[in-house]
Amino acid sequence: MKTVLITGGATGIGRAAAELFLQNGYEVFVTVHKTPCTLAGVQSVPCDLRDLSQIEALFSQFARLDVLVNNAGVSLIRQINDTTLADYEQVMQVNARAAFFCAKQAALRMLKCHSGSIINVSSVWGQLGASCEVAYSMSKAAVIGLTKALAQELAPSGITVNCVAPGIIDTRMNAPFDAQDLAQEVPCGRLGTPQEAAQAIYALTQNPYITGQVLGVNGGMV
Repeated sequence: MKTVLITGGATGIGRAAAELFLQNGYEVFVTVHKTPCTLAGVQSVPCDLRDLSQIEALFSQFARLDVLVNNAGVSLIRQINDTTLADYEQVMQVNARAAFFCAKQAALRMLKCHSGSIINVSSVWGQLGASCEVAYSMSKAAVIGLTKALAQELAPSGITVNCVAPGIIDTRMNAPFDAQDLAQEVPCGRLGTPQEAAQAIYALTQNPYITGQVLGVNGGMV
């Protein structure tokens, strides 16, 4: 049985991805922090991804890992002049630094098997940038850079590294906003579903000749 680890798997895209991998016969592990995962058949592992020692402890549980999905993320809607050092560091620690060090730990295990897949979840704002979301956009752009560079490094070892860049998805992160207003920004005229993003994540793990790519799941925004 293949094993997948999904960071931030309690809700939204992470939960939908966990469910999809489970349906396809994977042993599924998800990290949780403040919100528990209630999905039957999934193994939850508490982990504060801002803490590198907790990341190391997390991966010490895996002798082998077939798929890593770097999904965990936090948002920040704030003008740059109102963004504090603490704001900036939290966004970068969770969205970018944790993805880097989780990918490092996964690669150590995948290199032993000369196979594996790493999927990084970025954002349409990592591609386009968003006003009043400078730190968030910066962190998600970093995830794209991580994907492209690491794909080059690991390709000779049979490991693929790809990125999914969701647009405006109907998740808890977007719940505070009016869905109709958000939908007006999308050429398809509606918000995406977590399941649609999860399908893109899963598909990228199944093709060993696709690597270094950024797949937009955005209803035509990019």
